[in-house]
Amino acid sequence: MKKITLLLFLVLSSSLFAQDVEESPVKEKKTNKGKMYVIWGWNRAAYSDSDITFKGDDYNFTLRDVAAEDKITPFSYERYIRPDNITIPQTNFRVGYFFSEHYTISVGVDHMKYVMNSYQTVKIDGTINNGTEYDGIYDNDDILLTYDFLTFEHTDGLNYINLELNRFDNLNELLKFDTGFMDVNLTEGIGAGLLFPKTNTTLMGSDRYDEFHISGYGLSAKVGLNLTFWNHFFIQSDYKVGYINMGDIRTTASKSDSASQDFTFFEATIMIGVRFQLINQG
Repeated sequence: MKKITLLLFLVLSSSLFAQDVEESPVKEKKTNKGKMYVIWGWNRAAYSDSDITFKGDDYNFTLRDVAAEDKITPFSYERYIRPDNITIPQTNFRVGYFFSEHYTISVGVDHMKYVMNSYQTVKIDGTINNGTEYDGIYDNDDILLTYDFLTFEHTDGLNYINLELNRFDNLNELLKFDTGFMDVNLTEGIGAGLLFPKTNTTLMGSDRYDEFHISGYGLSAKVGLNLTFWNHFFIQSDYKVGYINMGDIRTTASKSDSASQDFTFFEATIMIGVRFQLINQG
């Protein structure tokens, strides 16, 4: 009788154990491959000093080590949130796709603003012979950049339209910690693209010129931190460094007038986004 009782106990125990395993929920493995994401955000930027060369039918001169800065827009609902005004600040927009678990390809626009500092004294080399008070031959001479001489801004803006390849790593998995509904991700990337600025220029009394024009190219690299909530919504901050070379900047209505410059930049962003499954990986 004892043997039969022991046998029944073992059978019942194994049955209950099997049922418990069967009913235990299996944690679904998170996957990135096949997902798309859309990002919108804002940036601050800093630029290295640059040499700017201006060429026309009756002038050819270079300004040395010209300083410039970005143009931050004071926060307000009208400027930052209202749909018809959201491109007034310095903004970022990007659409991307996870073609593998850790790698994305994306296209976007870094809408920065570049404003030459007025009333700075710089060195000038070259010649001017356009019948103005600035006529002369210059050889490493000082010149004060007054509004009468030059206004030079890429303020609508310094538009860096670029393609990026990014790597994406989930730190929760790498460091073996669980934050529940939130994933902490590290992202790094490299990019390249075109510069499509709208340059606001007045040069030695000429009419103001302000038109979009493909002016050159850019290269960049970045690293960022991404906080994703409930697998779909995220906040991301990137630090980006890059090089911009604009060899064909329009400065007046005449196609014979142009400017050129190259410089490095540093950009810091804060962005919000959404991620969603485009292709079912099941």
